[in-house]
Amino acid sequence: MLIYACVSGHGFGHGSRVASVLLALAARQPSWRLVISSSLPTSFLAGAFGATPFERRPCGWDVGAVQADALGVDGPATLAALAALEHRLPGQISAEATWLAAQAGPALLLGDVPPAAARLAEAAGLPLLWMGNFGWDDIYAPMGGAFLPWAERCRDLYRRGHGLIRCPFSLAMDWRLPETRVGLTAGKPRLNPQILRRQLDLPQQRQRCVLLAFGGIGYRLDPGLFGRWPDWWFLSSDPAAAAAANGRVLPADVRPLEVMPLCERLIGKAGYSSFCEALSNQMGIHLVARQGFAEAAVMEQELQRCGPHRLLSQAQLLGGDWQLDQPLLAARGAPLASDGAEQAAEAIEAFVSASAASEPA
Repeated sequence: MLIYACVSGHGFGHGSRVASVLLALAARQPSWRLVISSSLPTSFLAGAFGATPFERRPCGWDVGAVQADALGVDGPATLAALAALEHRLPGQISAEATWLAAQAGPALLLGDVPPAAARLAEAAGLPLLWMGNFGWDDIYAPMGGAFLPWAERCRDLYRRGHGLIRCPFSLAMDWRLPETRVGLTAGKPRLNPQILRRQLDLPQQRQRCVLLAFGGIGYRLDPGLFGRWPDWWFLSSDPAAAAAANGRVLPADVRPLEVMPLCERLIGKAGYSSFCEALSNQMGIHLVARQGFAEAAVMEQELQRCGPHRLLSQAQLLGGDWQLDQPLLAARGAPLASDGAEQAAEAIEAFVSASAASEPA
């Protein structure tokens, strides 16, 4: 069985989610062939999949939202990129449909969540299963104006799929498809936390360690702000963090996920995989407000419902008012199940079985 995953290149969160689910699927179906079709960097995917074999098709399937920085969206640049993508897609769809036709055995398309996956599925004559917590229709519609036709186009394509694995923190995804709801889809750390603690010269007290996480783009903070919190240690992918005595820079080959067992709190933006990974590691989240992206408001509401948290404005972030001396606010509801990756893998197996059963003899 070939699983061909069309993965958004908008951010690392889509790739992290797909990797967590396909790793769970590979544990259940080790003979299945995993193909990642995405513009995400090979280095990132290799880190996410570890020793589990996968193939990469270097295809850009969507634009998502062009980000001005980790906390803002560039609307005009997004519209220009969407128009450019439309010119590239026909040739890419034709080439990938030809490649798929040349592969032996049955195949399934998994989309997270480029709308163009529906066009590829139709061209290749293959079933399509969506997985995600939003579609680009949910993002473009609130942006209004010139984005409204794009939102309608995306929604039409999503409705051509055959099923949906609905992940937590989800937007409307009103696609009129059979769906399966799952819990947190988080990867698992692979490195020894005690070795990492020594390598990074961190204290034994987890409650004094804070992870700064703003996605693949990152967010440059003045390391002088760490001096406002001299009793805490701050871990960041930003090399500038090394300028502070209590700043630690993550080595290039160490995923933020690996140090989560060493940290009690995360400071960052609303990000699906960061939320899943942090909550699965019993971390509190200091959430920085994000404008212009509809997912952020929903994730802020859901975090207050299901995870320990504090809410920060961008002004508080830039001013160093991070509230680390304040207790985390308790969730208003029950925590989410942490086995969402395994649940999603089961859903993919069930979808494959149902699709095989429906084929003509």
